[in-house]
Amino acid sequence: MTLRARTPHIDLHTHSTASDGTIPPDELMRHAAAVGLDVIALTDHDTTAGWTKAAAALPSGLTLLPGAEISCSWLSPDAASSGRPISIHLLAYLFDPTEPRFRDARARVRRSRTDRGMRIVELLQADGYDITWTEVAEYAGTAPIGRPHVAHALLLRGLVPDMTTAFMPEWLGRRYRVPKANIDVFDAVRLVREAGGVPVLAHPKASVRGRIVSDELIRKLAAAGLAGLEADHADHDAAQRAQVRSLAREAGLFVTGSSDFHGSHKTIRLGENATTTEEVYAQIVAAGKGSSVLSSRFSAA
Repeated sequence: MTLRARTPHIDLHTHSTASDGTIPPDELMRHAAAVGLDVIALTDHDTTAGWTKAAAALPSGLTLLPGAEISCSWLSPDAASSGRPISIHLLAYLFDPTEPRFRDARARVRRSRTDRGMRIVELLQADGYDITWTEVAEYAGTAPIGRPHVAHALLLRGLVPDMTTAFMPEWLGRRYRVPKANIDVFDAVRLVREAGGVPVLAHPKASVRGRIVSDELIRKLAAAGLAGLEADHADHDAAQRAQVRSLAREAGLFVTGSSDFHGSHKTIRLGENATTTEEVYAQIVAAGKGSSVLSSRFSAA
């Protein structure tokens, strides 16, 4: 009797303490091996700071796909008068972290995150909440300041019962939401490609997160170099997952499925929704020219 080989377990969307996750990159690699992953992509927000530590800590049998989740936006024609762009997240895999234009663009976003965090703290203080920038910065450590770090300060102060509440409209979801200077999504796709990377649109139909882009925009992004769409994600329901798959077939894009794991910030488990096929993973590896899997030679940027 011939035994079938086990289907590889591939999770292409995870976060560490290099951005807004709660597990350090090296520990995340050990956790990935413990839950049975074969491939993990480290996709911290706008940074590659965790790549080296993750690569150095790889357990036997685990492959690391270097990546990042890029903060993007798009100002639709119907929103031009209000000046409210749509927030978009772009997963970028196997790019060269030292390519100057893309490196500088990520650095600008990280600086904007810090400015935004300080402004949020100022707004909270103005309303009488005893939150300090020092405690937010201490919790973030060396990572770019993100809203989850402010949310954690709210939680520790007893102002919210959990992290989910911190992102409700009465808190960081609307009242204390401050925009940051994201990269135009078409520019981001171009920058990823110029750096030898592979761009994939994260959770494109997750309406629970706010406004989403149209199918027509996704078609235009595909023509501009977008490679894939993340279909299976905790913030997509069954109908949205089917919609993403249908659109991907129409636009000639591959589909991925991932956990978007953040550690204790979210209830999602590492490896959950990790439905990326071995064939799609092979496409990504073949298309990525800026960096390589299983390598710790990259400088953080």
